[in-house]
Amino acid sequence: MTSTLAVAKAPTVSFRNLQHNGAPDPGGHILGRVDFTTKSREITIDNGFPNVSVNLAESVEDGFSEVWETTRPVTAGQFGTISYAADGEFLFCAFHIPERPEYADATEDAYTDALELTTSLGYRPFRIWHYISRLNEPNAAGLEVYRDFCVGRARVLERYGVTHDMPAATVIGARAGGVVCYLLACRSGTHVNLENPRQVPAYHYPSRYGPRSPNFARATYLAPDSGGEYVFVSGTASILGHQTMHLGDVAAQCRLALENIGCVIGDGNLFAHDVGRGHSLADLAAVKVYVRHRADIPTVREICGAALPGSAAVAYLNADICRSDLLVELEGVVPRHALPAEQP
Repeated sequence: MTSTLAVAKAPTVSFRNLQHNGAPDPGGHILGRVDFTTKSREITIDNGFPNVSVNLAESVEDGFSEVWETTRPVTAGQFGTISYAADGEFLFCAFHIPERPEYADATEDAYTDALELTTSLGYRPFRIWHYISRLNEPNAAGLEVYRDFCVGRARVLERYGVTHDMPAATVIGARAGGVVCYLLACRSGTHVNLENPRQVPAYHYPSRYGPRSPNFARATYLAPDSGGEYVFVSGTASILGHQTMHLGDVAAQCRLALENIGCVIGDGNLFAHDVGRGHSLADLAAVKVYVRHRADIPTVREICGAALPGSAAVAYLNADICRSDLLVELEGVVPRHALPAEQP
């Protein structure tokens, strides 16, 4: 499976077969590679960029690689627990926390390293992914693992004075392997975090969802000075206000998740955030669809197949979601160059 989202002078993402040799496209340089495969491993820096593994495939044949490329030469390095590569304008970095009874302290340490790295190098994160094993299960103290993770993340964000302005993010359950996190950051340009008027901002969730609220935007608009524009859509599910809707009905949950994405990227919301015209689902590319129950994937695939453009690279993954009553979640990218020309 190979499909590339091209945006002039900005990073490109492609979904590739795991067996792909890993070489960049002609004239390209790899910022980072994430393998969705059968085992989460320690992050390595091979061939000059971080290689990340997430245990989210039943077999190698089911897996794929998500590869981020740039047109500029890349320099890789290590900072504390963080493996990274940067091209002077964009940065990819990642950390892995092995499985343990509780995650709050290790999450705080790793997130501290990540924010110290991005801050010291002058980058601002604009998209974050987290894959956490046993996501909806209790930790050693009886707290749900996801909520345990949120406690550690909240501690460091509060130290940095970040109470609400985090970018688009995804939190999904891995099959095993602890916590894997990777992010993209940019040095310059316009960066606007977007909320959904149909949903309560995650950082305002009531305490019923955990001792510390999650902190992420529903999407992030990015227009780097080097050219190109994106809207990065967070993991999006069947939530209105702060409540899960359509309990037990995967088809209805999938349709509502798609409606929520349409609202986030639509005209009304983007105009309200002062970033111009909006988009429809037909503009989505590089979509990942997470489905809690493998038996539901055909239903979700049929609904998404009718709603998403045939040109989009779409990957379906069997995975737990941040709430145990959520059955499906979707994320994607909108390349803004897909907008039609203004009419006189």
